[in-house]
Amino acid sequence: MKGVKAVNTLVGQSVERVEDLRFLRGKGQYLDDIQKEGQWCGAVLRSAVAHGRIRGIDVQAALAIPGVHAIITAADVPSPIPTIPFRRPNPTIAPFAQPVIASEKVRYVGEPIAFVLADSADVAEDALQYITVDIDILDPIVEWRASESGEIRLFEDAPSNVAAVFKARSGDAAAVFKAAPYTRRECFSVQRHTALPMETRGLLAEWDEVNSHLTVWGAAKLPFFNRRAMAGMMGLQESAVDYLELDVGGGFGARGEFYPEDFLVAFCARQFKRPIKWVEDRREHLLAIAHAREMEAEIEIACALDGTILGMRGTINVDIGAYVRPNGMTPVRNVTQFIAGPYRIANLAFDGRALVSNKTPAGTYRGPGRFEGCFFCERMIDLAAKELKLDGVDMRRRNLLTQADMPYPLVTVLPNDGFGETACDSGDYRVTFDQCLLEFGWEEKKALAGRCIDGLYHGIAIGNFIEGGASGPRESAKIELESDGSVSVYVGSSGIGQGIETIMSQIAADALEISLDRIKLLHGSTSYLKEGFGSYGSRATVMGGSAVIVAAKEFLAAFQVATAKHLRVHSDEVTVEGGIARSRDGRSVTLFEIAALEAISREATYHGSKQTYTFGAAAAHVSVDPKTGRVNVLDYVTVDDVGRVINPLTLHGQVVGAAVQGLGGVFSEHLQYDSSGQLLVGSLADYMIPVATDFPRIRAISMEQYPSPNNPLGAKGAGEGGIIPVGGVVVNAIASALRSFGVEPRNLPLTPPRIWQLIEEARASKH
Repeated sequence: MKGVKAVNTLVGQSVERVEDLRFLRGKGQYLDDIQKEGQWCGAVLRSAVAHGRIRGIDVQAALAIPGVHAIITAADVPSPIPTIPFRRPNPTIAPFAQPVIASEKVRYVGEPIAFVLADSADVAEDALQYITVDIDILDPIVEWRASESGEIRLFEDAPSNVAAVFKARSGDAAAVFKAAPYTRRECFSVQRHTALPMETRGLLAEWDEVNSHLTVWGAAKLPFFNRRAMAGMMGLQESAVDYLELDVGGGFGARGEFYPEDFLVAFCARQFKRPIKWVEDRREHLLAIAHAREMEAEIEIACALDGTILGMRGTINVDIGAYVRPNGMTPVRNVTQFIAGPYRIANLAFDGRALVSNKTPAGTYRGPGRFEGCFFCERMIDLAAKELKLDGVDMRRRNLLTQADMPYPLVTVLPNDGFGETACDSGDYRVTFDQCLLEFGWEEKKALAGRCIDGLYHGIAIGNFIEGGASGPRESAKIELESDGSVSVYVGSSGIGQGIETIMSQIAADALEISLDRIKLLHGSTSYLKEGFGSYGSRATVMGGSAVIVAAKEFLAAFQVATAKHLRVHSDEVTVEGGIARSRDGRSVTLFEIAALEAISREATYHGSKQTYTFGAAAAHVSVDPKTGRVNVLDYVTVDDVGRVINPLTLHGQVVGAAVQGLGGVFSEHLQYDSSGQLLVGSLADYMIPVATDFPRIRAISMEQYPSPNNPLGAKGAGEGGIIPVGGVVVNAIASALRSFGVEPRNLPLTPPRIWQLIEEARASKH
C-alpha cells in the first residue's frame, strides 16, 4: 500500500465488527434512548391533501388539551420562512426549495403544517386531531406527463414544472444514428420506492441559553453540512451548533439529509428553551422521508451488426415530487451520466429532466440513478442482442472497458454542479465479467434458459455495472494519544451501519503499527473535528480512511519529535516502529511512556477530487410460475473489484445486503399514489420489503486486482455496487425464462400479478 507500511496487516483481514458487541448486549444508544430533563415531545401535523391553498389554521382546541404547551405554525416562524438548503446549488432549482413549514400552499400529502409540543409524544399526537386546517383544494399533478404539460403550475415563480435539465454529450450521436446499420428505440420505467431503515428518523435538540449554543442529537450521514445549514437558518455562528451522532439503524442514502423537522425541532428548542424531541412512526416515515427511483426513459441504441455499440441517446424523465430536496438532483444527474455503465460507447446524447409533482419530494437511495440507468442499459442490450441474433454474453464482452482504456473519461454532464473529475480509474472490466460467468456456472446453466421443468420456466442473465465512490473534495481525521498509551481516532465520516468503527480501526492500527485493541474510534459528531463531510456516495472508507493515514503520518512524526526531545537527541536520530520510538544508541520510549510526558494530537485533512470506480458483474437464475406470476430467485452471483478490500467480512455484508434491497425494488416495493395524490401505502403491510427467507441464495465475491491509483489505500467505494445491477439482471433473467411466451418486461416492479398479466397479454396477442 503506497505510503503505509504493511506491518500489522490488519487491512485485508476479516476482523469481526467491534461495534457488534454492544449491539448484541443491548447497549447500543439510539436517538429514542436519549431523555433530557424537562424535555417536550413534538408531533407534526401534516397536510391531508396533495395540493391546496391554506386559508386558515385553528389551534385553540388543541392548545386546551392538558399537557400541550405550544403549537407552531408558519405564523410563528420569522419571515421570510427559511427553506431547506441544497447541497449542490443550481440556479434553476432555487424556486423549488421547500419551506420548513407550509405557509400559503401545501404541495404534497405529508407536508408539515404545524408542530405540536407536549409533555409526551402520545399527548402531542392526540392533539393533532383537534387542529382545524381550512384548505382550498387545487387539482394535483400525480405523474410526469401532466407536470410537463404545464396546465397546472406548482410554483408561480418558476417558468415551468421542470426544475432542471442535465445534458450528457459525447461524440456525434446524431451522425452515428443516421448511418448505423441497426437502431432500436425502447421505453422503460422504474417505480417510486424508498430506503427503509429499520430505525425511523428522530431528533433531539437542546438550547443552552447561557452559552448561546445549540446541540442536536440524531445526526446521520451529514452532520457537518446539517450544522452549517442550521447555523445559517437560525442566524448563528457555525461554532454555536453541534450535531452529535448516535447509533443509527440504517441510512441507505435517505436518512440524514436536512428535512423540515430538523429546523422545527431546533427552532422550538431555542424558542422555548426546552429540550425538544421528535421521533416519527412508520406511517409518517413513509409519507415524509425522501422517495426515490421514479423514472421513465425513452432510449435508442445504435449498433454495428457484430454487436459493437456505436451510440445511445434518449430522454429520462424523473418525478422528483413537490420540492427539490437537498440532494434531489443527484439521481437525475447520475442516471444521465452513468446510463452507459461500464461499456465503451463513444457517442452519447442524453437529457435527464427533473419534473415536480404533488408527491413526497424525492432524494437519494443507495445507487441513486445508477440502479435505474443499469436497468435501462442492460435491458436495451439484451433486446438488441436478441434482435441481432447475437449472444448477449459476447455482445457485452465486446463492449466492456479494458485496462487499455484507463483512465476512461465519462461523458460530460452540464450543468456541472460541483462533482469532481469523473473518469474510470483502473481495471479490465472483462475480468469480473468472466469470473462471474465462471462462479455462476454459465456454461452448465445456459441450457436451462427458457425450459419448463415441473411447470416452472427457467431463465438466466448476466449484466455489468460500475459504482462511483470517493466523493470529494476532502475529509478530516484526528489522532490523540491518551494517558494510558491508547489512541483515540476521530473521523469526519459517519457511521450508518457500514461497520465504520471496525474498518477505520483496522486502517489506523496498520498506519500506526499498533494493535487493534489500542484504538478507540469516534466518528461523525461535529464536536470532534474542525471539519468533516460524512458518509454518502461510497466515500467513507476511501476518503475517511485516507484521512486517517495522513493523520497517522503526522501523529507518528510528532511522536518522533517528542521522543527526541525527551532523549535529548535530534529527531533524525529517532525511528518509530510498532508504537516504540528508538534512538541510535538503543534507548527507547513507548507511546505509553510518552503519554505521561507530553500530549500528542494531530488533525489532518486528505484532499481528493478524483473519484474511484468499482466495477463488476452479476448473474441470476430464476424460475417463473406462469399460472401465478411468482418468480423464484434460485441463484444470484455478483463479482466486483473494489481495488483493495479493507475487511472481507464487512464488505460481503454490504454487497449481499445491497443485492437484497435491489431485489425488493424489482419485485415488491412500490409507493403508489391515487389520482388525488394520496399515498396508498401506510405500513409494512402495504409496503412489502424482502424478508430473510425470500432470497436464500445470494453469493458475493470481491476481487482486488486493480487498486485505485487515486488514493493511498488503493481502495474503491463498495457500499452501493451490490444494488446497481439487480434490476437489469433479474428482469433479463425473467425475460429469458418467458421467451417462449414472447414476454419482454420493460417496467418495474414485476409483482406476481404484473408478470401474470404480461403472460396473458402475450398469449392474447398470438391469437
